Amino acid sequence: MKIAQIASLAESVPPKLYGGTERVVAWLVDALVELGQDVTLFASGDSGTPATLFPVWPKALRLGDHAQTRTRLWLPNWKQFRIAQTSST
Repeated sequence: MKIAQIASLAESVPPKLYGGTERVVAWLVDALVELGQDVTLFASGDSGTPATLFPVWPKALRLGDHAQTRTRLWLPNWKQFRIAQTSST
């Protein structure tokens, strides 16, 4: 089964600092991969996962100064997501 997990870009997965949601996403992705599922994680590029990582942004937003880029973040990356989605089917 193909499974996509989407995580917040505030922290990496698993988080280097505080990040309860990202920690749960990491546990879930790890367990699904261990069960043999084909998992793709959409998260920051500094995430560490046994799943296929699709880096939506190079580094967790909380760990860098991305104030100017936050407003421009989603539009180009959702376009990449659509390209990846159509090329993987």
